[in-house]
Formats: sequence, C-alpha cells, structure tokens
Amino acid sequence: MLILAFETSAKAVSVALHDGQALLAESYQNTGLTHSQTLMSMAEDLLKNCQKSVKDVTAVAVAAGPGSFTGVRIGVAAAKGFGWGAQIPVYGVSTLESMARSLGVRNGYVCACMDARRSQVYNAIFVAKDGALERVCPDRAIALEELKPELQTLGGEIFLVGDGAKLCYNTLSDQVENLCLTMEHRVQQRASGVALAAAEAIARGETGDGAALQPNYLRLSQAERERLARETKTE
Repeated sequence: MLILAFETSAKAVSVALHDGQALLAESYQNTGLTHSQTLMSMAEDLLKNCQKSVKDVTAVAVAAGPGSFTGVRIGVAAAKGFGWGAQIPVYGVSTLESMARSLGVRNGYVCACMDARRSQVYNAIFVAKDGALERVCPDRAIALEELKPELQTLGGEIFLVGDGAKLCYNTLSDQVENLCLTMEHRVQQRASGVALAAAEAIARGETGDGAALQPNYLRLSQAERERLARETKTE
C-alpha cells in the first residue's frame, strides 16, 4: 500500500506518503504561494525523492474540509484528478480529524479549531486514549461562546490545534481550565494527518469513491450567502 496525501485547507500546503504502516515522507510549505502553484510539483518531488512513481501509489487522500473554500476545492480537485488518472481509490477525510491525528497526543482531549471568522471556528473535539482517537462531536461551525460551556465540562488537558487555536486560547483560557497551546509545528494542518486518517479508513474496510467525493465546507460561502439574501429580498 502507498497512500499519497494532500493538505490544502489553509494557507500552508503539504504532501505526504504513507505505506499503510508508517509515514515515509512529508513536504510542507507555508510561503504564501498559491496551492495551484505548489501542490503537484511538491507531490512529484516527494515521489522522486522516495524513489517512487505514480504507478506505485495505490490510494490518494485529501483533506476535504472544512477550511478555505478555495484551498479545499483545489485539494479535492487534485485528488480526484490524480485518482481518476491512476485508476485508484480517493479518500476524503475531515480536516479537523487529520489535525487531531497529526498532533499525536497519547491521552487527553484534542480540540481542533479553524478560524471561520465572525467569532466562529470550524471545530471538532476528540479524546485520545492510549494513542487511539475517538470522536466526541461531529465537525461543525460554532461560536466560541457556544464552545466554551462544552470545554468547561471536559476533564483533563485540552490540546488546541489548528489555525484557530490561538484565537480559542486567547478568548477562552481565562474561563476554561487546562487549555493547552501546542508547539507551532504541531498546530498547523499537515498532510501526515490526512494520510493517517486515510490509513485508518482503509483499515476499517472503507472504499474511496473519487466520483462521489465532494468538499465539506460546513457553511455557505459569502457569495452564496449574498445570492440567497438577494433572492429572499425579491420574493
């Protein structure tokens, strides 16, 4: 098995290779260049440096959202195109789950937060027990004030990850005990977590259907919200 994983849900872009047992390699870049400029060249270089080819890849995985509308769309399109061309399964995984997996906490809660603007975060909560990760709630867009009472009920350390981690910590740390900011290289979304989530899905016997894969934005884009508002006014 050889999984090629893409992560383009935020400002950074990364690519990883996983053989079903362990992470083989990962390339990460956060230079401000667009994902359309960097993603496929990074994948080509990663395969070459690992002495692998496209023919060696048996599955492709991608962070399918939530996240940046443009970023998620680019990643999903690239994964679907790669899977179609190579005739291999395509696995779309939760961006939030992949962040929790790449953090690698052995015991404790993991609160994945991506800044969704308007005092909201894209969020999911997980609990790690002896290294195994269990989901506490579904992916959602939630106001920080709504998230606060949920976090207050949790016992033990709560590790924050994602580009909304600092926002969550700065807003809630004086009201929620045991909130922990992780180190910078562990906070951001990474393709290694996408690969780990896909490997778990494959181990569970899930099949990756590239044709059915769609981005999971969790909420409408600003353009769509404005269009609906205009249509409502004309009714």
